[in-house]
Amino acid sequence: MKKYDVVITGLGPTGGTLANLLALHGFSILIIEKEKSFYPLPRAVHFDDEIMRVFQTIGITDKFLKYTIINKGTKFVNSKNKVVLDWPRPRSITENGWYPSYRFHQPDLERNLRRRLKNFKKVSIMQNTKVVSLKENKNLVKIILENVNNKKIQEVASKYIVGCDGANSTIRKKIKSKFQNLGFTQKWAVIDLILKKDKKELPDRTIQYSNTKRPATYCRNVGKRRRWEFAIHNSESEKQVLSNSYIWNFLKPWLKPRDAFMERKTIYTFQSAISKKWRKGRVFLAGDAAHLMPPFMGQGMCAGIRDVSNLAWKIAYCLKNNHDEKLLNTYQSERYSNVKEYIKTTAKMGEFVNAIGTSNITGEVSSTPDGKQSMKSIKPKLGKGLGLSKDKNRGKIFPQFNIRDGKSLDVKFSLKPILILSKEIKKNISKKLNFVQPKNNKNLETFFENSNSKAVIVRPDRFILSSCKSVKDFKYYLNKSLYFLT
Repeated sequence: MKKYDVVITGLGPTGGTLANLLALHGFSILIIEKEKSFYPLPRAVHFDDEIMRVFQTIGITDKFLKYTIINKGTKFVNSKNKVVLDWPRPRSITENGWYPSYRFHQPDLERNLRRRLKNFKKVSIMQNTKVVSLKENKNLVKIILENVNNKKIQEVASKYIVGCDGANSTIRKKIKSKFQNLGFTQKWAVIDLILKKDKKELPDRTIQYSNTKRPATYCRNVGKRRRWEFAIHNSESEKQVLSNSYIWNFLKPWLKPRDAFMERKTIYTFQSAISKKWRKGRVFLAGDAAHLMPPFMGQGMCAGIRDVSNLAWKIAYCLKNNHDEKLLNTYQSERYSNVKEYIKTTAKMGEFVNAIGTSNITGEVSSTPDGKQSMKSIKPKLGKGLGLSKDKNRGKIFPQFNIRDGKSLDVKFSLKPILILSKEIKKNISKKLNFVQPKNNKNLETFFENSNSKAVIVRPDRFILSSCKSVKDFKYYLNKSLYFLT
């Protein structure tokens, strides 16, 4: 029986990102994928600056960037085509070092994630394979696998297993965790097309058509790809809605059949739901296996990648320093409230698209001088977990800074947390610690001033673990988190 450090089920964006993050540490990893190869058609089409920073960490941005476009934002229009809410995404670099919003074609991302995994000799992939059973003991999880073609059975063992296997997760069923429905459930048709020629009259950003008769969404995607989504009435059958005649009739205001090739047509049940239990012992859930949200914010895939960015460094710490229950328990506690905030906001946006809700989508909605409403993106802090709750910086994103010659400070803490000091704290620091003392870095010093801090410990997932606002408090805060740094 072959043994691994980590087994991952599912090789979509969530599983592929987790595998890359763990592979940076040199761990042995087995990825189980029930499909023969990755799905070649569009699915997820959006991610944000926080996610691009994760892609930067695993080293795919240089090659992947050319397959993306910068997203200009979303407009909500009513039945008279009047803008009722604007959600602009400025073409400016954020604190994460990237643009706020990107469009992409999921197969391009999956190719880049898999190509990157080929650089790691200890990463193995088993396709056409599914998990039959799990059996956990104190130190290992024994996993029975079955080849879906020849039904051959194989047993492997792993110190940890992470289910990144989607909404119908086998791993979630194995740990007997159920979804809690958060109230939004609606069937929508999703139509992906490739234009045969340029259609400059089509919007260059996302449009949410907000009305009660036929709520719909238009997405401007990479290259000549475009997507339309629309709600299905209870009186309509799926067969009827997916017929070419029905679809082209719906698309008539924008396109004729001669204008585009229909690449994909399908029906999704948009849901807002969250798993009650994300972990059982050495078994974890991430991505759609742990939560579901409607697509109106484009945050479904993003949430899964945030999950594994949080989980990867904690598993890595346990593999190097022994299993730590308290540390691993912070995975769900930190991620749960963060993702729930995205789900709640997305559901409110769904109500707005359906012309049902009248309340603000978020606390970031404001009125412009001409009476229109404008919305800003949300960036929820982490939930309770590591660090002290009274620390106002704890759980916030730490900005990406260049330290010299255009090199990002991020490279200093890809594998474990880092201690960053202001000019006021210089003495009596152990040489064993992984810390950076900025020299004439105005951006870092400005950060310390704005955050009212003198030193911060930053986690590998780019969140602040703890901060101190005086030299007197420094040793106290450091001692609380020292074991992560040595």
